[in-house]
Amino acid sequence: MTFSNPEILLFLAVPVAIVVFAWRHRGWGLAMPFDHRAHKSRRWLRFTLRVFEILPAVILAAVIGILAGPQVLRKPLDQRVLTNIQFCFDVSGSMTTGGRYEMARTAVEDFVDAREGDAFGMTLFGTHTMRWLPLTRDLKAIRNSLDFADPRRQPMHIGGGTRIGNALDFCHDNMLAEAEPGDRMIVLVSDGMSSDLRDAASQAELSDKLERSNITLYHVHVGTSAVPLVVGDTAEQTGGEAFVATDRKGLERVFKHIDRMQPAKFEPGGTVPMDFFLPFVIVAMSALGLHVMGLFGMRYTPW
Repeated sequence: MTFSNPEILLFLAVPVAIVVFAWRHRGWGLAMPFDHRAHKSRRWLRFTLRVFEILPAVILAAVIGILAGPQVLRKPLDQRVLTNIQFCFDVSGSMTTGGRYEMARTAVEDFVDAREGDAFGMTLFGTHTMRWLPLTRDLKAIRNSLDFADPRRQPMHIGGGTRIGNALDFCHDNMLAEAEPGDRMIVLVSDGMSSDLRDAASQAELSDKLERSNITLYHVHVGTSAVPLVVGDTAEQTGGEAFVATDRKGLERVFKHIDRMQPAKFEPGGTVPMDFFLPFVIVAMSALGLHVMGLFGMRYTPW
């Protein structure tokens, strides 16, 4: 055991002096008439009374030990392994119909709150892509960025169409440049077909690219139509999945399912010094309790 403030231990001289003085130099107070006759020796009683008398000094010593910051080398709780999650968010004009954007936004916020400790980024896309938020662990930044991601606020050259292939390729490059060590995940939120991802060759090329970079793709389809086949195949090849969710409850279930499929991972942390107050607290509280009990009778009287 070590102490973070060992200089405080010098004050232990005070309770030690109190104990020595109380144990060896006890005055007998006022002499009474019966003190002048012979008495039966009561060594155990004298020992018990002295023990109760030095309890305040024991409490003081325990408090000094706590203030000195006792520490021991221990293995801490497992540390969370970072997951880099990038939202690829569709802001094309069709996302404004049926409250799709509002539903998707709320589901993203709930998902972010459930994954506290991970790093999140966001890319907005339509015909073109826009790096909306770099990877960050600041959950407030995610929430604040969503306030301005409304498709109604985007310029025409961004929200004119839906190019999922271009957006995923853009997210892939960003993640390689920004991601910290750990798992990588792209969550694609869209309601339409991709205008640039129509054939098996382009789909296979994109899937291989994501797979080689250890990026798992999940697609949350918020439209009324079926999931585009090429997007669904891309997600499955990377180890992810595609879902259809047309209402708020459906979106909540989808994001909860993704959270179960990609749970938070933990790894053992290194040995570090950790506070070790417990034995000092036990000694102080026990001495305090005994001292209070002793005040009811286990003490010297003035005579």
